[in-house]
This record gives sequence, C-alpha cells and structure tokens, in this order.
Amino acid sequence: MADWIDESQEHQLKMLQEQIAQAISAPRRASAHFCEDCEMAIPEPRRKIIPGVQRCIECQELNEIKHRNYRSI
Repeated sequence: MADWIDESQEHQLKMLQEQIAQAISAPRRASAHFCEDCEMAIPEPRRKIIPGVQRCIECQELNEIKHRNYRSI
C-alpha cells in the first residue's frame, strides 16, 4: 500500500519524464554563427555541441542570470 510520499514521488517522476520528452522533441533552430546579443562569432565547438545555440558563452551566462533574478510575475 503506497503512502502519500510514494504517490508524490511517482507524480514528480511522471512530470520529469514529460518535461524531458518535451525538451527532446522541441523544434530547434539552426545554430547561429554569430551571437544574437553581442554579434561576436560563436566558436565552432560550441555550435556543434549545443544544437540551436544562439549566444556566445558570456552572453548566455548573462541571460541566464537575468532570467533567474528578474523572472516576470
């Protein structure tokens, strides 16, 4: 007999599996050759490793910090 903790864990696992499936099946844009923010060249290894990359490392880090700290309500 499952208790509420087991049911919660099963629910979390199902949600995680759905999120992973959505991320995998999401359509991707082609990798950009130049950063959309600073317009500097994106290195070839980065474009090969990250499909659909649109920003250089520095601009991506700044973008993630902004979104983490300034989420819209």
